Amino acid sequence: MKARLICYLLAAQLGTSATLRAAEITVAAAADLKFALDEIVADLQKTHTNDTIKVTYGSSGNLASQIENGAPFDVFFSADVQFPKRLIEKKLAGEDSLFRYAIGHVVLWVRNESPLDVQKRGIESLLDPSVRKIAIASPEHAPYGRAAVAALKSLGVYDKIADKLVFGENVSQTAQFVQSGAADAGLIALSLARSPKMKDAGRYWEVPADVYPKLEQAGVILSRTKSPELARELRDAVTGAHGKEVLRRYGFVIPND
Repeated sequence: MKARLICYLLAAQLGTSATLRAAEITVAAAADLKFALDEIVADLQKTHTNDTIKVTYGSSGNLASQIENGAPFDVFFSADVQFPKRLIEKKLAGEDSLFRYAIGHVVLWVRNESPLDVQKRGIESLLDPSVRKIAIASPEHAPYGRAAVAALKSLGVYDKIADKLVFGENVSQTAQFVQSGAADAGLIALSLARSPKMKDAGRYWEVPADVYPKLEQAGVILSRTKSPELARELRDAVTGAHGKEVLRRYGFVIPND
């Protein structure tokens, strides 16, 4: 009886210790990462069943501003390296916490039922009289929005279609606009065009990477995190071999590939 009681107490103590060791992190991530990061996090959770990883997606600029205003994020994945650098300058993340994980790409996407032959005509498709609305992410706080504007200007069509532009809060909302038919075409992330929701619903033309600023995606672990070990493990999962394979599948280029 005494031995049984000792075993019960030891088991209870071990269970309590395991509970105390459980960690939780909240992640702020660029909208173009939605499907790739969800997959990576799901795989990581298989070996961290007691831990919790919550991800909020949005425009990199808005997420960075939220962090600056005290939002309790532990890790930030940005579609632009400048936003993580800004957080480092503001002492919200250490310089050694910066990591580059991918390079994003812009595509011109239309639904399958669209008469536009984007694969043949490329950006010139947007000059077709049937095109009334063209969706892009807001250039104010979304790196993909700035890239879209730069591409349209570099390719000489911006002034001709500027009055047809409609703006999504982030590149994910932009994709929703064109997928739903609220816009006739959209400049979105290649990673979203390859997502399960969109890959069979439309077709796209990849905008040449040399006509817009490189979408060098980077992240930081925030100094305020209370679970630095789990935060580092998520970073390593994204930048490790499996994470790179997932990112490549969604059309991201891995730095130094």
